[in-house]
Amino acid sequence: MPVPAFFPPAGTDWPAVAADATPFDGARLAAAVAFAEAHDSPMDRDIGVALAAGHFSEPPPLNEIIGPVTPRGGPAGLILHGGRVAAQWGDVDRVDMTFSVTKSYLSLCAGLAVGDGLIPDIDAPVRELVDDGGFDGPQNAAITWRHLLQLTSEWQGTLWDKPDTVDHNRQLGAAPGADTAKGQARALQAPGSHWEYNDVRVNRLALALLRVWRQPLPEVLKERIMDPIGASDSWQWHGYRNSYVEIDGRQMQSVSGGAHWGGGLWISARDHARVGLLMANHGQWNGRRLIDEAWIAASLTPSALNPSYGFLWWLNAAGAQAPSAPRDSYFARGVGANIIWVAPAQNLVTVVRWIDRERFDDFAGAVMAALA
Repeated sequence: MPVPAFFPPAGTDWPAVAADATPFDGARLAAAVAFAEAHDSPMDRDIGVALAAGHFSEPPPLNEIIGPVTPRGGPAGLILHGGRVAAQWGDVDRVDMTFSVTKSYLSLCAGLAVGDGLIPDIDAPVRELVDDGGFDGPQNAAITWRHLLQLTSEWQGTLWDKPDTVDHNRQLGAAPGADTAKGQARALQAPGSHWEYNDVRVNRLALALLRVWRQPLPEVLKERIMDPIGASDSWQWHGYRNSYVEIDGRQMQSVSGGAHWGGGLWISARDHARVGLLMANHGQWNGRRLIDEAWIAASLTPSALNPSYGFLWWLNAAGAQAPSAPRDSYFARGVGANIIWVAPAQNLVTVVRWIDRERFDDFAGAVMAALA
């Protein structure tokens, strides 16, 4: 039977639940936590050093860091059952960079815009609402919001001094510095016909959303999502030193969808867990609807070109993200590894930070093995 959802109050006083009050075996759950603690990410704790050393396999000057960076902490995380803390480890209130987990927060901002009618049709060309030259020309004119959200836009151009070609032929899963094909220009396909993980085009989505909202996305996220779910005031969402635009006479920074060149969302594990709990409850928080349930469903619907990807959320229907996790699991994932993992049927929300990405599936298997 599903456990009634619990929604923690604002702040750090998040009630825990004893293992014997959950389906978990206490010893096995402790072993899963110990596993996460023992498998720290190999990423240098000085993020600036890691990026400068070629973590993303880009030669100078494409690898230039143009946003802020901050050193990372050690392994940390929480496992929630029914909204209560079943286990936690490390410093769950430390604010750290979170890389491409940020993309899933962009999806929330897009969903709010759709819900407010600012984007009436995600299958309409973006240029109908965004007239800044970024969607002109034969390659970009047909790009829709859906294309950007599903990473199939094939957008062509340079944004914040980074060309779209920097993401061409990217090989997800390649060891840091070993993706030798990345950045080799290829023939572009029609929008909506080719899936490719990217950062430049996601940043173009962030700028398009800023144009539609006419308000900085961190303000939107704070007012509409983070404050209502009781998140802390410690999180930050950064762009780049050159990503400012003027809208309605106001200078606004267009934020990045990751920390590939610095910037992105800096946030604690505890605040991530609140967002995971909001997703697990289909966009409602303690009886209050924050984001349309239809948007949550759409975000978790497999795209035609990549059944493991929705609207900036990773899906597990084929077991590609974590073979040991349930097939209805979904994830916000970023380098580090930083992961929000929601397993709906098990009433689980797990945040794991700074785990060796090659060992995440082993961790997921240990969590599942702990369920009685």
